[in-house]
Amino acid sequence: MKRILVLDDDKDNLEILSFILTEFGYEVQTRICGDTVFEDIKAYQPDLILMDVMLAGLDGRAICREIKENEATRSLPVILISGTHDLAKSLNMPGAPNDYIAKPYDIDYLLTRVARQLAA
Repeated sequence: MKRILVLDDDKDNLEILSFILTEFGYEVQTRICGDTVFEDIKAYQPDLILMDVMLAGLDGRAICREIKENEATRSLPVILISGTHDLAKSLNMPGAPNDYIAKPYDIDYLLTRVARQLAA
């Protein structure tokens, strides 16, 4: 079973994403902030990180960049979710996420993007 770590500072979004992903056979852990992301990665060993750009005073793009610049976590796929930022142009930059999803998103679209990254 593939493991997904979901980070979002909105509890409702976490519940919805967790429910959807669990229903489709993924094991999910959620976090309300990104402060402990490296500890969470080490403890949980996720196959994918799904992360909101806006995280209670933190920037998901900066956390993504740290993940991608760290030798131990560089190959971990990261999908950023944003309702306010156009991330398409950032996909080819250093430290970029593997993919992004704009809010509001379609559930089938979200699941397709997740499956694509897990299959890569």
